Amino acid sequence: MEEHAKIVMEAVRTADRDRYLSALYAPEDKRPALFALYAFNAEIAGVRDRIREALPGEVRLQWWRDVLAAGNIQAAAGHPVAEALIGAIDTYGLPVDALQNYLDARIFDLYDDPMPSRNDLEGYCGETAGAIIQLASMILEPEAAPSFAGLAGHAGCAQAITGLLRLLPHHRARGQCFVPRDILSAVGSSPEEFVSGDGGAGMPGALAAMIALAAEHLAAFERGARELPVSLRPAFLPVALTGAYLTSLRKMGREPATVPAEIAGWRRHALLFRHAARGWKSNHI
Repeated sequence: MEEHAKIVMEAVRTADRDRYLSALYAPEDKRPALFALYAFNAEIAGVRDRIREALPGEVRLQWWRDVLAAGNIQAAAGHPVAEALIGAIDTYGLPVDALQNYLDARIFDLYDDPMPSRNDLEGYCGETAGAIIQLASMILEPEAAPSFAGLAGHAGCAQAITGLLRLLPHHRARGQCFVPRDILSAVGSSPEEFVSGDGGAGMPGALAAMIALAAEHLAAFERGARELPVSLRPAFLPVALTGAYLTSLRKMGREPATVPAEIAGWRRHALLFRHAARGWKSNHI
């Protein structure tokens, strides 16, 4: 089991550096469950990258549904991440329905269908990134977590939309469009135009609208984050980086279509440390 725990932690460190660093600010006894949750998220988020067609991806998601429905180590079939997740569910009473809904939302990743609307995008973000934050909160402080479910929704939307913008070159290269059709229509573009060539004349407007949407949810999160108890901060810590990523995206103009937005490693560490120690009393460093 100790070897499996190392595998799970390494999976998060490799695939999701921001959440890995955030988990290190959690109490030591809570970290294995957080790593299990984050490794599950990384595993499912990466399904599209490991398949050539949607059907094998759906089969993989169904395997996870069956494991969650069975709810025992035997069903995990020796899979380190699955075993660790089942252990976290058992230990902390995590709601399996939330994880099943997460898997349902991730079906969208497997296809090239455009995101229909802003409401659909926000729903997708809430059931994926928002759910991960809320489940992490339940691991850290189950009594306090329900009071901050709404905050987790805003945090998840801000984090996920920003993450989609950072992955824009990757998504465009495979013909996938997470920018909602109604946003594209408002700037005189379409999903087909957005993912082809340089993205067309509507690219700057679409990027600006997506950045504004992420910023809107980030502002809503920050208004309520001052009440966030210290015990729950590690669950929300990845959102501490969102403002810096958005600043980088704004400065890049059209570049996010072809170049992933990043922030310096020292700044990432500084932001996480500051928010872990002081919370969300201010927005910049």
